[in-house]
Amino acid sequence: MSESAAAERVRRRLDDVLDPELRVPITQLGMVGEVKVDAAGTAEITVKLTTEACPMRSRIVEDVSAAAVRAEGISTAQVHLDVMTPEQRAALKEQLRDGHGEKVNRFAQPDSLTQVYAVASGKGGVGKSTVTVNLACALAAQGLKVGIVDADVHGFSVPGLMGITDKPTRIDELILPPVAYDVKTISIGMFVDGNKAVAWRGPMLHRAVEQFLTDVHFGDLDVLLLDLPPGTGDIAISVAQLLPGAELLVVTTPQNAAAEVAERAGALSTQTEQHVAGVIENMGPLTLPDGTVLDLFGSGGGQLVADRLSAQLDTAVPLLGSVPLDTALRQSGDDGAPVVISAPDSPAGQALREVADRLASRSRGIAGRQLPLSLA
Repeated sequence: MSESAAAERVRRRLDDVLDPELRVPITQLGMVGEVKVDAAGTAEITVKLTTEACPMRSRIVEDVSAAAVRAEGISTAQVHLDVMTPEQRAALKEQLRDGHGEKVNRFAQPDSLTQVYAVASGKGGVGKSTVTVNLACALAAQGLKVGIVDADVHGFSVPGLMGITDKPTRIDELILPPVAYDVKTISIGMFVDGNKAVAWRGPMLHRAVEQFLTDVHFGDLDVLLLDLPPGTGDIAISVAQLLPGAELLVVTTPQNAAAEVAERAGALSTQTEQHVAGVIENMGPLTLPDGTVLDLFGSGGGQLVADRLSAQLDTAVPLLGSVPLDTALRQSGDDGAPVVISAPDSPAGQALREVADRLASRSRGIAGRQLPLSLA
């Protein structure tokens, strides 16, 4: 058997190796350089990283080595790392942007089929971010391609809830978001040192969200979730402008005071012309081991918000689910392991997975959108 034939078998195996951040085969990204196989069955493979400081270099080496030795006749593999030239990086950026050299907000394009949900709340402390990351992970576990934009610039918490410590990789001005639990995630918290506060005003907040949507390469997503800051301020309005097709998910607690404020967050849709996909009640009644139900924050707030928004918006706004108080939910957030993954059968895990099931059953609409078809 010729060494060239053996090298070709190795290359075919490398088709199965995905870039950890882009989730695209490294062979399609131009990352595989020279492949040589000697008579003893040792494969030498050159891999070209997008940047010298690639945080996933160890993972790539492991995956390439494991794939290479699965090729027939290969006993060991040696991986040599190189770095793409500026010309190769430019070609990769153009490829990732589908041939468009300019920055573009792909989720606002008429032909985008990504279902975009902006997770909103009237006030802080209702568990909006926790709901966001768990819905994202539950949807990804169903095989959907999912992304999160942590748009709560001042109160970012998504990286901690997802257990993400890696920094985004940059290909010049293009940003590759870290991936955790098969969810691509971006947050301003990935760019600040330690627990430093972000003290920005309106225009900078708008620009930050805009950059997340244009400079970050999410690829083709089925679902994009945005964790909005509480209230109806600058970022909520910016998201409505930048993503006019985004639908609102309103999070509240059962408490009447919280429900009243949450109603205002949903009612903003009358001014932004957004659709309210539904209401999610968090911190609902807790069932104790003896069967007693503890309404720590009252009851009925979620249904109250859904009913009031239905009447105010003159359209049906469903209560998508009630997530009970659950120590597993709190612990999973502290551990950076979303409860739908770490404790899926817990009361909160089950409730959040049921909400995700309802969202997953909503197909991505194509009405009024351009399809990549041509009649010859």
